[in-house]
Amino acid sequence: MKDETGAPKPVYILAIETSCDETSAAVVKDGYEVLSNIISSQIETHRAFGGVVPEVASRKHVEVITLIVEEALARAGVTPDRLDAVAVTQGPGLVGALLVGVVAAKSLALAWNKPLIGTHHIAGHIYAGRLVQELKYPCLALVASGGHTELVSLEAEGRFRIIGRTRDDAVGEAYDKVARALGFPYPGGPHVDKLAHEAAEAAALPRVWLEPDSYDFSLSGLKSAVLNLVNQSRMKGLEPDVAAIARGFQESVVEVLVEKAVRAVRATEARQLLLCGGVAANRGLREALAARCESEGIELIIPPAVYCTDNAAMIGAAAYVKWSHGGGTPLDMVADPGFSLEDWSVKGY
Repeated sequence: MKDETGAPKPVYILAIETSCDETSAAVVKDGYEVLSNIISSQIETHRAFGGVVPEVASRKHVEVITLIVEEALARAGVTPDRLDAVAVTQGPGLVGALLVGVVAAKSLALAWNKPLIGTHHIAGHIYAGRLVQELKYPCLALVASGGHTELVSLEAEGRFRIIGRTRDDAVGEAYDKVARALGFPYPGGPHVDKLAHEAAEAAALPRVWLEPDSYDFSLSGLKSAVLNLVNQSRMKGLEPDVAAIARGFQESVVEVLVEKAVRAVRATEARQLLLCGGVAANRGLREALAARCESEGIELIIPPAVYCTDNAAMIGAAAYVKWSHGGGTPLDMVADPGFSLEDWSVKGY
């Protein structure tokens, strides 16, 4: 569409994200310019429980969602009449948490007479890369988060093909479980990352490669190996060397993630590699992948930390892809904890 001067008309999308324990709303212009990105975190609430409690998360979303949306619009300086669409995370995620965002987005879309765009959470993480740099296709995404560890090939804009995934724990889950075994509070990943950088040596821990040609991941065995080290030390009356264990665990995880990602880039002839998801904020992974990509001549995109963790700006970026290809969502759409990324792909290629 064009404005009265003949120039392309800007597209403004209000996006809402409530898939887990962050309540977020953002206004994104043309799929890449973030005008506002408001995030209300529940970490302190869930810390007392050692992890996210779904019912508590849902109630917290209900308490703040209206205020967060109002603040996103005010910070962006955009009124509802200027919006082109309302986007929301449809899944995957905690069903109760998703429902809060979906109901809010449906209500706003109906009240303002705007199109609704149900958006895939992982597509959001992937398209967070577009908030910092234009994507070149085909490209490959390494998704590393609390609930997902995947290698996703993007053959064209909005076309997703999962070529590798975890067979058990996701990398974020493994970090939190190992952190708990080492005595760190929730969320444990940042503590393990920090201690790994401070350790003088690394405990010997296995690398899980699976079949020679596989791009899948498995972290349950590595997690069990860490627990065995901790328990063996305590059975001998000794305190485990938590720093060495943290470094050994992180080096094992990072080596496998980096190696499989680089191998997948070559196999798919990807022009770029995107690191995305909450664990993309991990310093050890970022540094190792950056160094390897530099030596291999691979263009690497890593969003800043604010766009790695759950946020609505990334949902707005992904929703714009659907918008630009004429894709919307009926108002009777439902929250879907098992939403398929490949099924969400743009059709028509």
